[in-house]
Amino acid sequence: MSEKQKKPQKLKARLPRGFVDRDAADIRAVNEMTAKIREVYEHYGFDPVETPLFEYTDALGKFLPDADRPNEGVFSLQDDDEQWMSLRYDLTAPLARHVAENFNEIQLPYRTYRAGYVFRNEKPGPGRFRQFMQFDADTVGAAGVQADAEMCMMMADTMEALGIARGDYVIRVNNRKVLDGVLEAIGLGGEDKAGARLNVLRAIDKFDKFGTEGVTSLLGAGRKDESGDFTKGAGLSAEQIERVLLLFAISGAGNDAANALSVGALRLQKLEEAFVDSEIVQAGVQELKQIRSLCRSGGYDDSQILIDTSVVRGLEYYTGPVFEAELQFAVTNEKGEKVVFGSVGGGGRYDGLVSRFMGQPVPATGFSIGVSRLMTALKNLGKLGQNEVVAPVLVTVMDGDIESMGRYQRFTQELRKAGIRAEMYQGNWKKFGNQLKYADRRGAPVAIIQGGDERAEGLVQIKDLIEGKRLSGEIEDNTSWREARVAQVSVPEAELVAKVREILEAQAEDRARAG
Repeated sequence: MSEKQKKPQKLKARLPRGFVDRDAADIRAVNEMTAKIREVYEHYGFDPVETPLFEYTDALGKFLPDADRPNEGVFSLQDDDEQWMSLRYDLTAPLARHVAENFNEIQLPYRTYRAGYVFRNEKPGPGRFRQFMQFDADTVGAAGVQADAEMCMMMADTMEALGIARGDYVIRVNNRKVLDGVLEAIGLGGEDKAGARLNVLRAIDKFDKFGTEGVTSLLGAGRKDESGDFTKGAGLSAEQIERVLLLFAISGAGNDAANALSVGALRLQKLEEAFVDSEIVQAGVQELKQIRSLCRSGGYDDSQILIDTSVVRGLEYYTGPVFEAELQFAVTNEKGEKVVFGSVGGGGRYDGLVSRFMGQPVPATGFSIGVSRLMTALKNLGKLGQNEVVAPVLVTVMDGDIESMGRYQRFTQELRKAGIRAEMYQGNWKKFGNQLKYADRRGAPVAIIQGGDERAEGLVQIKDLIEGKRLSGEIEDNTSWREARVAQVSVPEAELVAKVREILEAQAEDRARAG
């Protein structure tokens, strides 16, 4: 066997499909955003809780999003005791397990929030990832719609705390009882019609995308898109379709704050009159009226929290009020088209989820924010990255003996203790030019330099790299540059921290003026 054949193959570095690496700017943006969300949740009296990434697969149950099989769409493995575990696909099912397992110790109503990664074993695509972050808030053990109304108000406050102006967002509210009642009224009640109901709900959910005409096609025989692809419809009769379309009678008419104030009330009135014989519709309408009344009492109008009976969420999940946070400003999509940004989160009442473990009713309601999607929206609005992070001051290394290294380390620690980001150069110190190149690539604002001559006098050189870069453009040759010692000052060691702080403050003022 030849030497070439014996040589082991180099391992190929590959990012798994559907996953992303996050850089410092992305991580800081998320931290900035989640800190603001957390502050709102805390003001509402919610406390944090954390559950593990893995749950036993049976604890996730049938509540996987739009799945026909209990373990479809999740990443699973078998433990050494042959029990199947899965990575969580959302933060709600693990909360339900946590509440049930600790039911006798927790205080009801249990008001909690948590942020974390969730995982979907689905085919990845543009903007569709297998790992993403959610930020949830939930109230468990409160049956009244005041808990649902509070979720809507808290979401409105969250949008505004993130800098999203009124008129650029709306919290849309519906009730699964209204949807279920309408479906029952047109003859789609009962277990044997579950598949048909699902098809109708999926058609309704396309209202924002296709409008009344498109939904009418999907409720009937089906819809052909511009490419010629055909989507089979729900197969409803013309009479059934007409009754379902009452859900959209004035949906979407409240986008303009000036004409929105009466839209929510009008929607409820129309449904109340059209389905007077349906107890379920009437119950759902009454709950929506109460939510609207509570929100109005709290100071929120229909331009912020809007009753919208076209909202469909969690086809297998929710049992009562459902809500969706929608951003209404336009962005350019990957096709170059101007489109409304759309949903960044949603939730609702899920009274059946905790009850699966308990054998008794346990009411619950909650809201989930899609962190990555919301971060994209905030970047579009220029609302992130305002908390500036300055690169570290670089303490350069001129001599490699242990005594000199100790002095450089002392300078570095003094800067850090003063609250200044700093690092001591860790590469090959013998080529000083490489250290300045490193500082430039890092965007370091200041370099600290002390050679033998400075050390003998107890001095340290401080180089303003930002000012130096600006001035160096005015100097024509290297000799002049070295002689000019551009933007470089010499100070006693004891004045190191004060001088560095002075330079950093001056740089910050320059950036503020330029901005």
